Amino acid sequence: MSTGSVLVPESFDYVYDEIKSDIHLASMSGGTDICGCFIAGIPTQPVYRGEIQGPCLGTATQVFDEHGKPALPNAKGELVCTVPFPSMPLGFWGDTDGSKYRAAYFEGFPNVWTHGDFASRSEVGGFTMYGRSDATLNSKGVRIGTAEIYRVVETFPEIAEAMAVAQDWDNDSRVILFVTLTAGSEMSSELESSIKQALKTQASPRHVPDLIIVAPELPRTKSNKLVELAVTDVINGRTVRNKDALANAHALDWFASLDLKSK
Repeated sequence: MSTGSVLVPESFDYVYDEIKSDIHLASMSGGTDICGCFIAGIPTQPVYRGEIQGPCLGTATQVFDEHGKPALPNAKGELVCTVPFPSMPLGFWGDTDGSKYRAAYFEGFPNVWTHGDFASRSEVGGFTMYGRSDATLNSKGVRIGTAEIYRVVETFPEIAEAMAVAQDWDNDSRVILFVTLTAGSEMSSELESSIKQALKTQASPRHVPDLIIVAPELPRTKSNKLVELAVTDVINGRTVRNKDALANAHALDWFASLDLKSK
């Protein structure tokens, strides 16, 4: 079983090539807030490379397009649950009128739980995850999941971790890729060019960031997940939401001190 972050196709290859060729690799996706998963492994169905097999029992899980309709096969959209499910929260503590609860899950599509994940569904019914939709990048008018960038960038031995965020820029936005380096590595012009070329050929030209900047540390939650939204807020001059959930909130000080206007 695998969860916590997107299980990319190359990770499927690694498990079946290096660990065991005849196991049931079950990737899953859900949330702490629902005490469970919306999509997970299905023992009676085949495993397809890069896909989570299907919806969990008791959940009407679907991928919606921007019009609130089921997305076409392999088209990216919002992961939703169209009817109430067994572990659906009733509300938030202290949210007496339910406004915060409704804003968190039901503003996207009326009466439909929108979980905040960017996903697609294949012809065979499996789900592919691309990262959090609230951290989805809009590059030249095309929505890009950050996981699509990380799966390429983090194959470079010099790169320890990566975080792609959008900065408001010239009445539009630009993509900035922050990276941390492995011990003894340096960011050279050659490495930067190699990263951009790999993104262009292995993903698409729209996946190539406008800037690549080395950071000393990337902020993460206490459960060790990187927090793209916090960095996005900081570089755009907005107040960071839920800062108490960060394990290393001090990491944001470096991002706040950046002078990005000159870059």
